[in-house]
Amino acid sequence: MNTVLFDLDGTLLPMDLKEFTDTYICLLSSRMESAGYDAKKVIAGIWIGLKALAENNGMITNEECFWKAFENFMTDGNGKMESKVRRKLEKEINRFYKEDFGVARYVTHPLDTVSECVAILKDKGYQLVVATNPIFPEVATLERISWAGLNPEDFSLITTYENSCYTKPNLEYYKYLLKILDKDPEDCLMVGNDVREDMCAKKLGIDVFLMEGNIINDIDVDISELKRGNWNVFREYVSNLPVIK
Repeated sequence: MNTVLFDLDGTLLPMDLKEFTDTYICLLSSRMESAGYDAKKVIAGIWIGLKALAENNGMITNEECFWKAFENFMTDGNGKMESKVRRKLEKEINRFYKEDFGVARYVTHPLDTVSECVAILKDKGYQLVVATNPIFPEVATLERISWAGLNPEDFSLITTYENSCYTKPNLEYYKYLLKILDKDPEDCLMVGNDVREDMCAKKLGIDVFLMEGNIINDIDVDISELKRGNWNVFREYVSNLPVIK
């Protein structure tokens, strides 16, 4: 094993996902309302877009897939928004991520142990990847990485909706990672807190580590045989890994 794939939300950045999502929606709704948009419709459109991402077949990026579904919903099935209308909305969303989104960091619970583990792995020569579900734009993903006290430059790849064509738990997402990283499954360890989205990598032969603290197991899978523990346990685990550089 020479490559560690980390989930972000609930893993590198400990959080209660529902609390974070509720805060995110509240902040975005407020921004949309203040900009004169129908906030309820925009939020409904976002959920439509996210549903489309789950069904993306890899022919287009997640960004393209999201906007295609979102625009179709916002125009009541007429396809695309006028270019100037979309540009105006995109500008407002970018302002949201730069000016408002940071408030959501206060419902996350960053741990010093996370950066310690990343530093240990980096010093030992392991390739590190942020294998977060690529449903957010890069600006939002980099922001959350910074909340975790981490430097994006420590990671050779960070999946975002701009550079990905699949989402978890689609195994094609992990196949894409293996291809772009030029790795075999046995080269990798997937670390995450979501049993359905992260631990499914095991089906491809990727080793997995279930991060405790904010475990999501909505499909009620038996996790007794999985390698697992909190960040203190993971720190002990990585401390015992061999140096590979």
